[in-house]
Amino acid sequence: MSGRSWSSQAIEQRKQRNRQARKQLRQRQKAAGLERVSVPAMPNRKSDYTTVEKEQAARQDSIIEQHRVIKQHLPFLLDRLSEIADVRNPKKIKHQLDALIFFGILMFVYQVESRREANRTMSRPMFMENLQLLFPALDSFPHQDTLNRLLSNIDVDKIEQLHIELVQRLIRQKKFVRYLLDNCYPIAIDGTQKLVRSELVSEQWLERKINKSEGEQKQYYVYVLEANLVFHNGMVIPLASEFLDYTQGDTNNEKQDCETRGFRRLAARLKREFPRLPIMVLLDGLYPNGPIMEICRKNNWQFMIVLQDKSLPSVWEEYNGLKQLEPENYLKHSWGNRRQVFRWINGIEYVYGPNQRKRQKVHVVVCEESWEEICQDSGQTETKTSRHAWVSSKPLNKSNLHERCNLGARHRWGIETGILVEKRHGYQYEHCFSHNWNAMRGYHYLMRLGHLFNVLAHYCVALAKTVRALGARGFVRFVRETMAGPWLIAQEVRQRMAAPFQLRLE
Repeated sequence: MSGRSWSSQAIEQRKQRNRQARKQLRQRQKAAGLERVSVPAMPNRKSDYTTVEKEQAARQDSIIEQHRVIKQHLPFLLDRLSEIADVRNPKKIKHQLDALIFFGILMFVYQVESRREANRTMSRPMFMENLQLLFPALDSFPHQDTLNRLLSNIDVDKIEQLHIELVQRLIRQKKFVRYLLDNCYPIAIDGTQKLVRSELVSEQWLERKINKSEGEQKQYYVYVLEANLVFHNGMVIPLASEFLDYTQGDTNNEKQDCETRGFRRLAARLKREFPRLPIMVLLDGLYPNGPIMEICRKNNWQFMIVLQDKSLPSVWEEYNGLKQLEPENYLKHSWGNRRQVFRWINGIEYVYGPNQRKRQKVHVVVCEESWEEICQDSGQTETKTSRHAWVSSKPLNKSNLHERCNLGARHRWGIETGILVEKRHGYQYEHCFSHNWNAMRGYHYLMRLGHLFNVLAHYCVALAKTVRALGARGFVRFVRETMAGPWLIAQEVRQRMAAPFQLRLE
């Protein structure tokens, strides 16, 4: 049967058959020592709150625990923000610079869609009363045009500097020690498009030619290179952003800025900010080349880089020639419900540069894996396969393959997931909050700060159960609804917000 020929009875029979087949497959996998890592799904049930009092207590707990995460860093935040030079006319200042920027961070913590929406919702009397209950120093809500004008004229790089210093504080407090790989902090770097327009908005925007039915046309876009801490438990910590800038390219030869140039600038900044931090850089298939490896080794960074089939042909040639001569470099491994076969070759010499004078010693590993799934149409067990290859900075052996490949290189997707969350899950990554280049970057840095605070709250032990029940977006919506209503009991909130707090991550 196919298409519309399926009857309701046949569809139900197919569902039952597939459920039974999946159950039998799980039993066979468990007997063979293969057990898929379960990902908790959001429950599909009615509300757990049977009374208004229980709902009120849950909403208040969520608000307090989330904002305690922010308040713990508030003195540091305000102290650093006060160091930014305020270029406004002192006689016309109504809102202090640090308060303005803090409101901007909160706008993204609550995932407000736009400046106009922030003006409508966050300035409501109930919302402001709850905000002042949590942060008594906030006296009134500024108009978003005021924040836009401020970001247009101040040094917005100081906002990202504050973000980096905040992550440095968390590292010094050893909040991420449990998630290290080979005693290194895994940092994934990837580029993504932020904005695109048919007309040039600012001289810094990049340009490209596209073919349309009416002929070749120019398109202008903003491209950002992002760096995130990506941990194998799924936690992704926004770290730094590098905007590609047309004026940073080789304009004399009509070459605009590119991802490789951006990587050089971003790597220099990360090394300057984290000079002694042990780092493992996780990169995609754009980066396996000599200059990138040279930068990483010069910075004393480890790396795991995706090696595509058409990349580094001389390295592939040597790998294919040597794998038959080194049969001991072979490992069978089970990971979840997947059977993996690793083959690797250490010490391959890669030559590059003018006249092939430069050399890098690299280590290549290939992982071929297979797993079983149930075909939706036939109900039969199908075997799926995939193949992955990486270039490693460190020699590989049977004891470090799982950590470097499965827990490290495979979790590079964490940055892609993090970018997707910022684009599609409420942070409005692709929304142009301002056409001014400086202000647009400022809003981007505020968005990344808001995302950072939400990630810390979502992985906080006190909120983990609620976040699993509501989902990350549902939790933010739950908090925003609570802030807009008369749910909070002032005396209880003040007492708990004033109590000592220590961030504990799952």
